[in-house]
Amino acid sequence: MSEILWQPSEEQIKQTNMYRFIQYVNGRYHLSISDYQELYQWSVEQIPEFWAAMWDFADIIHSRPYERVVDDLSKMPGAEWFVGARLNFAENLLRYRDDETAIIFKGENQTPTRLTYAELYDEVARVAAVLKELGVQPGERVVGYMPNMPQTIIAMLAAVSLGATWSSCSPDFGFKGVMDRFGQIAPRVLFSADGYFFKGKRIDSLARVADIVKQIPSIERVVIVPYTQESPDISSIDKAALYEDFKSPQSGLSIEFEQLPANHPLYIMYSSGTTGLPKCMVQGSAGILINQLKEHMLHTDVKRGDVVFYFTTCGWMMWNWLTCALATGAAIVLYDGNPFYPDEGVLWEMAQDESLTVFGTSAGYISALRNTGLRPGDSYDLGSLRALLSTGSPLSEEGFAYVYDAIKSDLQLSSISGGTDLNGCFALGNPMGPVYSGELQTRGLAMKVEAFNEDGKPVLNEQGELVCTAPFPSMPIYFWNDPDNQKYHDAYFDVFPGVWRHGDYIEINDHGGVKIYGRSDATLNPGGVRIGTAEIYRQMEMIDEIEDSIVVGQAWKNDVRVILFVKMAEGQQLTDELKKRIKKVIRTEATPRHVPAKIIEVPDIPYTLNMKKVELAVKKMIENKPVHNRDALKNPESLDYYLDIDELQTD
Repeated sequence: MSEILWQPSEEQIKQTNMYRFIQYVNGRYHLSISDYQELYQWSVEQIPEFWAAMWDFADIIHSRPYERVVDDLSKMPGAEWFVGARLNFAENLLRYRDDETAIIFKGENQTPTRLTYAELYDEVARVAAVLKELGVQPGERVVGYMPNMPQTIIAMLAAVSLGATWSSCSPDFGFKGVMDRFGQIAPRVLFSADGYFFKGKRIDSLARVADIVKQIPSIERVVIVPYTQESPDISSIDKAALYEDFKSPQSGLSIEFEQLPANHPLYIMYSSGTTGLPKCMVQGSAGILINQLKEHMLHTDVKRGDVVFYFTTCGWMMWNWLTCALATGAAIVLYDGNPFYPDEGVLWEMAQDESLTVFGTSAGYISALRNTGLRPGDSYDLGSLRALLSTGSPLSEEGFAYVYDAIKSDLQLSSISGGTDLNGCFALGNPMGPVYSGELQTRGLAMKVEAFNEDGKPVLNEQGELVCTAPFPSMPIYFWNDPDNQKYHDAYFDVFPGVWRHGDYIEINDHGGVKIYGRSDATLNPGGVRIGTAEIYRQMEMIDEIEDSIVVGQAWKNDVRVILFVKMAEGQQLTDELKKRIKKVIRTEATPRHVPAKIIEVPDIPYTLNMKKVELAVKKMIENKPVHNRDALKNPESLDYYLDIDELQTD
């Protein structure tokens, strides 16, 4: 069993929302649940009862109650949630209208700015009033091509208050990346900033916005937020207005929140697009709201008075996830820029100055931070910090150890994992339970997650496919332009009928912890034995000479051989001696089957815009197969390094 790195005290447990929820459920249903494991088991056996309790516990604001929690739990997909209810997502996020802080914004090298809940409501009302004058109707699309700044949230809430459907891309998406997304969904209104900052450089967005507007005829209005300049010249953009000129000049307006069915389209999210045109996943308002509130209130223990930060862009689902914390009354912190500029301590200085209680980031960031040698706990006052969240890829045991040694020994480290598709998590934190090294603490409440073997049978303490065997409220309600639901079916249900197959390779252990071994479509099969890429990446993190790596399987002589590509740290060389050491470490710390047949140096490792390694694209390159939609990558030129490598043609 893995080492326990943190355990909450009895006093800490009794102060959690999760503990309070257990008492609430016990009283409501005359139960005697005493711990998380019992709560989880009840939640997956009594799914409608769980969500009914969560609806009331979270105090979901609605104008008409639901008649049934779910119409048919055997429909997967297709189950309809909270049948008959009428509500508005934005109204739930704007329930507080007082002088407590709602949003703290820090742009790169800039002084933080703040919005109170009262100011946020007023700004949303002023933008919503003009969108209403424009005739924006429920279901029409309003989109943001925006940095991670308050006006992005304001535009989203204003649009959603009217029943419009929101979708966003971050400004580092290129023209084709934006067109591949917004070009499919025919938006009426586009919000953008004039540009953004990255590593101290001002990067213009206006030329791209002008091109986008020319190519998407449905756009009737463009709203430009000045960010990198006080008075940007927008004369080249058709139908454009500056943000201050666009919003209503009146203060003190009231918002008429459109009351909509529970499954009304709230967000359109996108698949990564690395294997073709991005799939447009349409998500319903009540399902996203209640699932994200479950994750905030119960799994992350967010309360009024918390200060919650997640390092994200508006092109990643963690932006949507973070925004929903407004419904708890917490303050949320937005950061826009490079997390290592002007130095590696920038986010930790912010954590100190803003008294962050929850700090969210990616496993890649933690690994990169560790490589800098910074020990944030020694350099900054992190007394307020009680939880650190990590996602994007599996966090290694060394990453866990670094957090507790160099950041803070007394905090809940929640490695979390889910997907854009559900705008939430399948496995995440439990503030009532211990943190084991290298493990996600638990499966999410009411998420009937299993590890399936190749026969479609659930297994414990064995690696298998991550599946969810029962519906959950935040499943996509449909895919855009998919009238017969074929794209939707093919995405999740083509392997195990009636069961959501997520595409991760996991292991669930006896105490309910979860380990993730990488994407199941990127698992390696040397000698017919499946192994996860994460096990190799973990070993690479231990080798100082290696800055980054990517591993794929190459078909070779009626088998599969493991190929490891490495990007060397500055000033380092891939010598034969280093290759031997790498192989020895992998053989000793993983298994002989993990040992790569070839170790090849490359100048760069390809990543998606959401900072996920793209093993499949590399595999296609070494097999001389076309890689479509390179615009879905942060560094598409890096793929060229993997084409026609002579060493891959020999034993």
